[in-house]
Amino acid sequence: MTAGSDRTTVERKSGRELILTRTFNAPARVVFEAWTTPALLQRWWAPKSIGVTLLTCEVDARTGGRYRFEYGNAGSPAMAFFGRYLEVTPHSRLVWTNDESADGSVTTVTFEERDGRTLLVLRELYPSSEALDRAAGMEAVMEESFAQLDELLKADWR
Repeated sequence: MTAGSDRTTVERKSGRELILTRTFNAPARVVFEAWTTPALLQRWWAPKSIGVTLLTCEVDARTGGRYRFEYGNAGSPAMAFFGRYLEVTPHSRLVWTNDESADGSVTTVTFEERDGRTLLVLRELYPSSEALDRAAGMEAVMEESFAQLDELLKADWR
């Protein structure tokens, strides 16, 4: 990925690992804050195209802390995503579990600042290739979420 790119690249690294990469036009501190602050996560995490919103967003972004996101809309039951943070290194790295199903992955997100921009690399490691296959479509959802994060970062909220 080039330093000026704002496109998301997706690579199936192995039978169990998916990697998404994108560069954001903001310092790592600011991008990290958007990933760990509930009020900011609620503004970009849920893709608008699927017609749900992030109804609740609980984040205890510290090693050993927990998170819980509930999605839904009027008339449909909420879906929950939850887990625990295995590693939190401010402004550079987040690692968490996805405990909502037996297919739950471990997600690692790194934030590397380069000339005031942030190279973000998200790695999803699944327990099996079948679990990764069942997560098909996650790439498009994350691409849309990343585009929404990009729009948030362009706004003057910092």
